[in-house]
Amino acid sequence: MAEKRTGVFPVYENQFQVNTGTKDAPTWTEIKELESFSVSFDNGVEEWSPFEHKGWKRRLMTAKSVTISVSGKRHIGDTGNDAIAAIALKNGRDAEKDFQWTFPDGSKLVFKEAVINIKDFMSGDSTAAAPLSFDIMSNGKPEYTAAG
Repeated sequence: MAEKRTGVFPVYENQFQVNTGTKDAPTWTEIKELESFSVSFDNGVEEWSPFEHKGWKRRLMTAKSVTISVSGKRHIGDTGNDAIAAIALKNGRDAEKDFQWTFPDGSKLVFKEAVINIKDFMSGDSTAAAPLSFDIMSNGKPEYTAAG
């Protein structure tokens, strides 16, 4: 069993994989040429103001979603990069893929049928490397697995 890691770490130790296999037999493939990412949560919070709290609000978080915004370069021929780029012109269920975030400590967060929202695709200045930027949008509750 590997020793549990602690302390600070460089951001590049986060890794992202896309399922290039099937739902029944997933093949987690790393996506090459990714440069940066950010994570945002959209939380649904119900509010109410009962008399006994004398004007002070009560709150309850009732919903949650996660969006991971990723930017990098388009790498034609890389299986993971190609799998994401192939979604650029798709809609509906065809724009969904299982996606996995592997944390530096080895734990994993799997987004089943995540919506892949391509934002920037092979455009830019003539001397620039072609970009590939996309959002991974949760589609239901992700599955968390603690490190081994």
